[in-house]
Amino acid sequence: MKTLYVFDLDGTLVDSRQDIVSSVNATLRRFDYPEKPAPVIASYVGHGAPQLIRRAFGEAAPDDVVARGFEFFVEHYGAHMLDETRPYPGVEEGLAAIAGEGQPMAVLSNKPGALSVAMIDGLGWSRYFFRVYGADSLDERKPHPLGIQLLMEEAGVGPATTVMVGDSAVDVQTARNAGVTACGVSYGLQPESFASWPPDFVVDTLTALPSALSEWRRTARVSPSGHSMPM
Repeated sequence: MKTLYVFDLDGTLVDSRQDIVSSVNATLRRFDYPEKPAPVIASYVGHGAPQLIRRAFGEAAPDDVVARGFEFFVEHYGAHMLDETRPYPGVEEGLAAIAGEGQPMAVLSNKPGALSVAMIDGLGWSRYFFRVYGADSLDERKPHPLGIQLLMEEAGVGPATTVMVGDSAVDVQTARNAGVTACGVSYGLQPESFASWPPDFVVDTLTALPSALSEWRRTARVSPSGHSMPM
């Protein structure tokens, strides 16, 4: 069966926490704002870089300061995004196994598109993904379903044979909005957010993804609306 695997990037494929935290705090220092602890900054990730910077500065910060801060962050992070960032254990092996099965894979991130592509290129993963979409690649970003809808069209598959893999509630919401299967990872930046938006199933490593998806399909059916439902 042809299956489209759509992956979130930060917190799912790569542990990028330290580089994001470092660039956010460098931005805050640049504009004479106090730095924030790493767990606080990590909790801001998932809705795109503009909101990340807005939340880091705080709602009371002037819009022009936040705008200039965003520009500084993008430049700083672009130069340092692979300083400490590494794939999570099992990701390289998992991607290679899925590619070996001939299944299409794509990235759908709320990181800016140019940075998403640069990260995938820098990690040597371009051969795995037929498309890498970032927050500004399309008119809408996650959790809007547009990204998944376009990827399904490009891959020639439907919702019943598509799975969104991510570490946060945003990814599960995206899957639900697109009517596709939602797979969570137990590690990452925001797996605790699954308490409010539980995925269909969770894996501890991407090497377990194909077999876990097969087991989910074996014990689930697809409703007329395209949503996976337990038997």
